[in-house]
Amino acid sequence: MASEAPHRPRKRFGQNFLHDKFVIEQIVEAFNPDPDLAIVEIGPGKGALTIPLLHKFGTINVVEIDTDLAQLLDDNCRTTGDLRLHVADALKFDYSQIQPAPLQIIGNLPYNISTPLMFHLLSQFSNIKFMVLMLQKEVVDRICASNNEKDYGRLSVMVQAQCQVEKLFSVPPGAFNPIPKVTSAVVKLTPNKTLNSGIEDSLMFEQIVRQAFSQRRKTLRNALRDLVDISCLETLSISPASRPENLSVKDYIDIANYIYFQQNQ
Repeated sequence: MASEAPHRPRKRFGQNFLHDKFVIEQIVEAFNPDPDLAIVEIGPGKGALTIPLLHKFGTINVVEIDTDLAQLLDDNCRTTGDLRLHVADALKFDYSQIQPAPLQIIGNLPYNISTPLMFHLLSQFSNIKFMVLMLQKEVVDRICASNNEKDYGRLSVMVQAQCQVEKLFSVPPGAFNPIPKVTSAVVKLTPNKTLNSGIEDSLMFEQIVRQAFSQRRKTLRNALRDLVDISCLETLSISPASRPENLSVKDYIDIANYIYFQQNQ
């Protein structure tokens, strides 16, 4: 492998480079992909995960926006394996161009774009087998929260409506350079096509969830009064006095589907 040239982390790309070997081994072991399907790493940085993945599986697709890092990675991996480099913005990249699908995605996502990037990936979830992502721990806690828990909110419902979620482990700030001010965590997201296929109108579902949690301190009677009649909630055996965090993901799907069928009778 070529010697590593110095690279100053760029704040606009949210760069914090993973260097802790124990954490790297944990993530690679947890990833455990099918070598016959495409492996995609988002934000490979200096190759902390890329190089051991190449050693283990031989071929890796990487999506990197930083042209300097992309060149450094290309130079360092020339004798390691088949690195398929996509110099692109992960928020705009069309992952369907990578084959063979479904894709197995791994990444240490920049904190400043983690939530929109995750939604971009979920918009292509029919082409994804699973994702192992490192995010800010606070975000992972919100993704994995159950109803009636303080971290449960719009992000929890929207992600769990599409995926089975599993928090794997936390990662301390010292595992990165520069050291971030927050703890990270690794989460596994596996598309749940059974639950998602039960949503009749995804835009209606998204609207209901967004409206509910925009006024989460109010009861459903008030939070959803512009969208849902009390009779709808009562028909679904949902108390109008409940608050948004009390409802399960399935409850939100049922409300959205009820409205859809009422409008399309």
